[in-house]
Amino acid sequence: MKLWHCVGSRSLRALWTLEELGMDYDLEVLPFPPRIFQREYLDVNVLGTIPFFEDGDVTMTESCAIPHYLATRRGCDHLAVGQDHPEYGSLLNWLYHADATLTFPQTIVLRYTVLEPSEEKRPVAEDYAKWFIARLRRLDAHLEHHDHLVDERFTIADICIGFALHFGRTLKLEERYKPQTLAYLERLEARDAFKRANSLGRDVDGNSASA
Repeated sequence: MKLWHCVGSRSLRALWTLEELGMDYDLEVLPFPPRIFQREYLDVNVLGTIPFFEDGDVTMTESCAIPHYLATRRGCDHLAVGQDHPEYGSLLNWLYHADATLTFPQTIVLRYTVLEPSEEKRPVAEDYAKWFIARLRRLDAHLEHHDHLVDERFTIADICIGFALHFGRTLKLEERYKPQTLAYLERLEARDAFKRANSLGRDVDGNSASA
């Protein structure tokens, strides 16, 4: 297996999953954005996006699909629940929620505060920051009564949602988190596998916060 990764990007979800599972894999760390700073990457992934994952003939580009793929392999299912589990629908919902609902508005904040900062676009960035915080309501409510998202244990749902919260730190949004949500993020960031994944590739030139 091989993962193409940029530090601070959504590929951290896949890398964190690989580390939680203790799998053997090859890692190629690229400067962000690779489609500009390492244009030969377009020969690997025509989209030029991160992550890109390869497992034999399988190739994947979606940061929440890769953890799902990995956690449903034989012997790896302790990070997921099966289709016959009563919380299977909840697992899927959190996985889709993580990127479609939470990471999407963050990418707009990133664009207009880090990649293309301007006073003209600052109100747009603030509007999307407020949107992201408002979209945390479902998570905030869940965490009032639970330590994890699915089956009262750590799963890939926590990885995928956890990245969105972690990325919010990069955007300086964590001060707006509810206390239970910030405490949840801090528990996730304290995991050894997260620490290993988050440290990989930080010596590569050109890395910066990305999504």
